[in-house]
Amino acid sequence: MKKLICGILMLGTIAGVYGQKVMSLEECRLLALENNKKLKMADEQINAAKAKKEEAFTKYLPALDAMGTYMRNQKEINLLSEDAHLPVGTIGQDGKWTLGKDQIMIGADGKPVMNNGQYVPKDYALLPKEAMTVDDRNMALLQVGLTQPIYMGGKIRAYNQLAGLSEKLAESGREQELQNIIQETDEAYWQIVSLVNRQKLAVKFVETLQKFEHDIEVMYRTGVSTKADMLSVKVKLNQAEMALLRVEDGLSLARMNLNQICGLAVDSVYTLQEELLNVLPQAEPKWLNIEQVYDNRPEISSLTLATDIYRKKEKIARSAYLPTVAFMANYFAMTPSFFDGISTGFDGMWSVGIGVKAPIFHWGASRKTVRSARAETSLMNFKLQEAREKIELQVSQARLKVKEAARKMEVAEKNQVKADENLKYANLGFQEGTIPVSNVLEAQTAWLAAHTDLIDTQIEMKLCEVYLQKAYGILGKE
Repeated sequence: MKKLICGILMLGTIAGVYGQKVMSLEECRLLALENNKKLKMADEQINAAKAKKEEAFTKYLPALDAMGTYMRNQKEINLLSEDAHLPVGTIGQDGKWTLGKDQIMIGADGKPVMNNGQYVPKDYALLPKEAMTVDDRNMALLQVGLTQPIYMGGKIRAYNQLAGLSEKLAESGREQELQNIIQETDEAYWQIVSLVNRQKLAVKFVETLQKFEHDIEVMYRTGVSTKADMLSVKVKLNQAEMALLRVEDGLSLARMNLNQICGLAVDSVYTLQEELLNVLPQAEPKWLNIEQVYDNRPEISSLTLATDIYRKKEKIARSAYLPTVAFMANYFAMTPSFFDGISTGFDGMWSVGIGVKAPIFHWGASRKTVRSARAETSLMNFKLQEAREKIELQVSQARLKVKEAARKMEVAEKNQVKADENLKYANLGFQEGTIPVSNVLEAQTAWLAAHTDLIDTQIEMKLCEVYLQKAYGILGKE
């Protein structure tokens, strides 16, 4: 009965495999790159850096600004509290204002009238109060100004260079994120391939134990085998079935993980291309020198760009304490206006000029600011040196792991051949009655371990290739 159920399950699995879509590693990578949120965020960072670069270029161009103001006041301005009477006099030969004889008031006694030692004028000019009233209840102001930088201490050029470096830094960050996504996808992909092969192996092992159990039961009924032998086989079969369940659960979780990475529905079911292969193809590893690795690694590119950015920040810090020169042109209009008397009309004027600003004394702030910027640049240099050392270590470790995996592969293949042969002779010996049940179970366990090691070693070889390409900085570029 157990054989029948297992056979039905196997037929269902095979039919499902052939009815499902087969996906390659490259297709999974493309799906992951299309749907990954971190990569989309990196794209937006590049767009933001490009916009800032374009904004920085506008600092070279003239800036045109306009400002307008309107105020409603409660009262108007009266320069006089009442009508004013101004004495009428004459400008003398010495250019001073004085009163002529005919402009002096004469009293009844025929003598000039004096007040506080001053002659009293005979005639007065009327200055009405309204003439000195300014109607400012409605005030409006308009100012349009144009500013063209001429020399800003090198700040504008440094800002433009910094913006260009920031764009490259964002692109380098995207490349780094892309390689991380590909590595994550490959790990999930090969984990599924490993578990699928483990599942096939576990199913085959269960079938072998089921057949062995049937043989032992027949032998027990005929008195050839003991009950202890039969129970030993049953315990081993239960352990194998439990191991199969664990593998199947792990496979379901691994498929969910890859679906999430690829942006697919969690319950999506498909077959991976390498699931159908009994032996995984192994590529010949490529060996690059360390300078080529430095050129390929996005981390080195990012830190180099970051160091250059801090050098530009040094220039910006220095430029803050250098003279600046700018051309200025303005048009200014207001109401009430005073250009041609006091008028409530809107009137204005234009002006042009050169503005110069030169710092004189700031208690050594410029030196301190530049010193701080230099320290940050030195810090980035040390980080770059540290990254180079770590990358060299990563490359050495990745190369060593590839070599170790190749040696493990040779040993695993030999062990598989020996385990197959050992199981073959154990079965023959059992049939001839020269080998006990325990030895057959040991041979079956050794066979399972050898085949499991071979699967693990093949997957390890694939992952070591991925890690080596990641260490070289060429993952996803081939």
